[in-house]
Amino acid sequence: MLSAFTDQGVVYQPHTFELPLNHNDTKSSTLTVYAREVVLIDKQDSKLPWLVYFQGGPGFPSPRADAQSGWLKAALKQYRVLLLDQRGTGLSSPITHQTLEGMTPEQQCEYLTHFRADSIVNDAEAIRLHFNVEKWAILGQSFGGFCSLTYLSLFPNSLLRSYITGGIPSLTKHADDVYKATYQRVKQKNHAFFTQFPQAQLLCQRIADHLSQHHVELPNGQPFTVEQFQMIGINLGRGSAALPMYYLLESAFVEIDSKPQLSYAFLNAMLAEQAYQTNPIYAILHESIYCQPFAKNEVNKTQSLWAAHRIRDSYPEFNYQIGQPFYFTGEMVYPWMFEQMECLKPLKHASQLLAEKSDWTRLYDIEQLENNIVPIACVVYVEDMYVEFDYSRQTLANIPNSKAWMTNEYEHNGIGVNGERIFEKLDDMLNQIQQLPSFDSMIETKD
Repeated sequence: MLSAFTDQGVVYQPHTFELPLNHNDTKSSTLTVYAREVVLIDKQDSKLPWLVYFQGGPGFPSPRADAQSGWLKAALKQYRVLLLDQRGTGLSSPITHQTLEGMTPEQQCEYLTHFRADSIVNDAEAIRLHFNVEKWAILGQSFGGFCSLTYLSLFPNSLLRSYITGGIPSLTKHADDVYKATYQRVKQKNHAFFTQFPQAQLLCQRIADHLSQHHVELPNGQPFTVEQFQMIGINLGRGSAALPMYYLLESAFVEIDSKPQLSYAFLNAMLAEQAYQTNPIYAILHESIYCQPFAKNEVNKTQSLWAAHRIRDSYPEFNYQIGQPFYFTGEMVYPWMFEQMECLKPLKHASQLLAEKSDWTRLYDIEQLENNIVPIACVVYVEDMYVEFDYSRQTLANIPNSKAWMTNEYEHNGIGVNGERIFEKLDDMLNQIQQLPSFDSMIETKD
């Protein structure tokens, strides 16, 4: 049993809850959901409003952050904050290849269907009722923003206000449409990277050619392939990642007996990049966040069927061949990952069943959102590689009482770069929003 502790004037209080696996089934089995309450020590006895944080992903726990900087420092000035480990992450009945080991693929598939945004939101709502909180505020980063729109759809009367950073999805686009847009964004990021670092293209080709011609293993014994190397391009959507990526490429090789080999340090870094190994929800449920019926009586249109993999065929430049330009990929999930990555191999059959699933439930209530009365303030990143800017703008145009700060000053990870400023700006927007008759935006660019 975890206990509370204090650090630099802040109290950190753990909470655990036994909640239904399936909130729609009164006979459902249960799972454990963990959340950490954070409050300034001199305000812990005050009647403060609550703010619940939804992490990005899907499949990652709430941050284990100190409260001396970033958005948490800003939020604690007025809120009691609840850092929620979304079900399946952190200390909330975590999903790993180990915890799913005793299930058949069919059981794994059925179990995993209860780990999407609607279930996460139902967990939060159950916790709100447990605390006897009339209404609380929510903050969602990236996928956490997707969860926020689900919360606004299902339980709008439970919410004071909503802060969203880099997480406004399309409400009507299929996964195929999402990846058509995303591949274009990834191409742009590749061009920018290789323009900034002209030597990087040759370095990448050298690494890819070496992997094509030699058997190379990562420190866990897993064969390392060109496709896996391409996946570190996921970092190109984070503003501060380009330079560290280049430095990593520079030092990829060592000479052993006058022959080049990829260094242990480089290979260890490549293994560390594979978050899918330790957070399999990020892989196995990634495309399902775009799967829902978009119209009444839709049939067989909620399947993902490996959308990123299929759409990649329309972009052959991403399929590296020796002698051709090298391109990194981005935040895409491919079926071969469940054949190559050591910790995803046990989930291969279940991943196929989930890709073929055609009866996913609705995540958003478009009619409810079109009549929204909860104040919403969000930052939308113009050059976001993960969440398509045009789709975000289209969504917000149909949600009243929302205000957006659209900027290229930050990329998708802006809240991690300057979270205090971003939170305070969104808070100011929310304080003004009652005067807004409809959707408004502030477009801000920085060359």
